[in-house]
Amino acid sequence: MENITPQLLIPDWPAPAAVRSLVTTRQCGASQAPYDHFNLALHVGDDAEQVKANRQWLKDQFSLQHIQWLDQVHGTDVIAAQYTAAEVESVEEAVDEIVPKADAAVTSQPQLACAVMTADCLPVLFCSKQGDWVGAAHAGWRGLAAGILQQLVCDYTGEKQNLMAWLGPAIGPQHFEVGPEVKQAFQYLGVDAKTAFQLSNRPGHYYADLYLLAKLQLNQLGIDQVYGGGFCTYSDHQRFYSYRRSPQTGRMASLIWREAP
Repeated sequence: MENITPQLLIPDWPAPAAVRSLVTTRQCGASQAPYDHFNLALHVGDDAEQVKANRQWLKDQFSLQHIQWLDQVHGTDVIAAQYTAAEVESVEEAVDEIVPKADAAVTSQPQLACAVMTADCLPVLFCSKQGDWVGAAHAGWRGLAAGILQQLVCDYTGEKQNLMAWLGPAIGPQHFEVGPEVKQAFQYLGVDAKTAFQLSNRPGHYYADLYLLAKLQLNQLGIDQVYGGGFCTYSDHQRFYSYRRSPQTGRMASLIWREAP
């Protein structure tokens, strides 16, 4: 991307120095309208070569060995991302990379980024307090209700209170209107879940707070260091893609990785 430097959002959280994380924005990049500009999704109708140029910039800019992209399906599958140098070279030479169907990835391998793509759904980044383990989850309301965060945390073999999490840009509670089935899906969180749903002007509908629902889940899992939140992809059209605002649009990516010693 000649003479164009994409704008990035750097999470503000007390992650260890060995852990790096970022969220891309739609500002600057190779993609054209309506995917302008830094779209990272190959499945939304954008020109594949433009998307690959965006992805390559991201990989080169941070000297990443590999970015683990996912075929996200609003499920609860978590993959353990591990790549050898030979596998990375094979992927780079392939015309089309085979991407696993999953909604979260974890790894301990340096310079291997776990990535999730979003355009209203909630990205959640994780790391251990020692900085020896990282993970990323794609948490739309379906995945959140089904237990994607629980599944990712279960992949960590240490004490759960040894983890911290950061909540990235998602649709805000003033704009995420949902039906009663969504509220019902979170009743297992207990009475605290009621505060995450406020009645809207439409009978039987609510404004849902994805950030609060995620925090409640994480706290119940024993994770009390939860940071981030407070964004709104729907209202911040300059920085973020939003599927609810415009169904034909691109995707941001939230990445986390360990630096090599």
